[in-house]
Amino acid sequence: MKFNKNMTISEVLKVNKEAKTILMGFGMHCFGCPMSTMETLEEASESHNVDLELMLEKLNQLK
Repeated sequence: MKFNKNMTISEVLKVNKEAKTILMGFGMHCFGCPMSTMETLEEASESHNVDLELMLEKLNQLK
């Protein structure tokens, strides 16, 4: 499955638990936060001032 900007953080983690390490590398640490079930990767990248395309590239390199 390819990760995309419309996926929530919780959806990403359900697909691949290793994604947590990548997200943490981009300063996203609130995995238990209620926002993780509602906030898309695009929204999270905006609020954390993260390069969305780079983050998606790293996530999509996961096997």
